[in-house]
Amino acid sequence: MARVTWTDQALDDLDSICLFIARDAPRYAELFAGRVFRATEWLAQFPQSGRVVPELGRSDIREVVVQNYRVIYRLLPDEVQSLTVHHGARLLRDPERP
Repeated sequence: MARVTWTDQALDDLDSICLFIARDAPRYAELFAGRVFRATEWLAQFPQSGRVVPELGRSDIREVVVQNYRVIYRLLPDEVQSLTVHHGARLLRDPERP
């Protein structure tokens, strides 16, 4: 079983999204955060269950979709590292390309 970790960026992204949702619906912000964490907990047992991120095409960078958001994660030996939580309507830019 893989260990699930979160980068500071991913936690900041999730926090920002939840703060935005909470302006109108605090309870839905809580529910959304719970769904995101449950989705990543599932990855501990099934790390390759997410799809390869289409913009990157790398087998080690995958995503799971939670409502309108993409939880982007990296596969490492014995670890699933959540990298970012990104709105599904936006394309992801590869930080390694100019």
